[in-house]
Amino acid sequence: MVTLYVIAALAVLLPLAIGALPATGPGRRLARRLSDSAAVRRIGEALTGLVDTLGRPGAALVVLFAWISAVVAVFWPIGELMHSLENAVDRPVLTWIATRRNASFEEFNWFYTALGDRYPLKWVTVVGAVVFAVLWRRRFWIPLVAILGQFAVEQYVQAVIAGMVDRGHPPTGLGTYPSGGIARICMVFGTLALFAVLTWRIGRRGQVALGTLVLLLATYEGYSRLYTQKHWLTDVISGLAFGPVLFLGFAVAVGVLAGRVGAPHRAMELVA
Repeated sequence: MVTLYVIAALAVLLPLAIGALPATGPGRRLARRLSDSAAVRRIGEALTGLVDTLGRPGAALVVLFAWISAVVAVFWPIGELMHSLENAVDRPVLTWIATRRNASFEEFNWFYTALGDRYPLKWVTVVGAVVFAVLWRRRFWIPLVAILGQFAVEQYVQAVIAGMVDRGHPPTGLGTYPSGGIARICMVFGTLALFAVLTWRIGRRGQVALGTLVLLLATYEGYSRLYTQKHWLTDVISGLAFGPVLFLGFAVAVGVLAGRVGAPHRAMELVA
């Protein structure tokens, strides 16, 4: 039981430590080197050419669908690998957790894990889309399309990968590969944080704080899904990679659409 509490503490402390890295000296210098690298400049030039050819909406769609294709291509074989570990890893972990849960702590985790469910996040998505649409005035359609669209992107990409892997779910829950609850938190709150940065003058520390908060929410969502036995361990591990990776490409596509990405030296401005 104590071990589960320690893991819960790590699910909070590790995201805080990881999120703080870009704000520290070495992390900040590394981020600057990456943003000034030749590879990033070439990506920026390619995006600029794409915008010139297709316009911003067309370029954003190309970026988004190309990224989705890459995500599916990568997480399909990873899913097959995770499926092969079910008997060796997932079932023993599920049994180990089942014998060490505490009723009060379990109640808290059942409460928290609902944050990643579709129903509450639908309302968060709709309210966020309306608020930012009002704030963007004549360009209202950009946050409206992007914030509402991220929900569909996550749902259908996750469904496609889950169908391709077809690994089933644990006997104690209906969670599939990769964890949709984690990915939804990354996409919904990540997109809202992105539009906050695009809307207001938020300094680097503020941006790091927003990113850290989203990472913290997603990481503890993974822990709560394990504790309540809604997911296999490998579903959660994969979800913690799938959610941020999917959001990364989506953020670049939104940056292209909003006019913040697509010029040399600025291709990774939103995610550096």
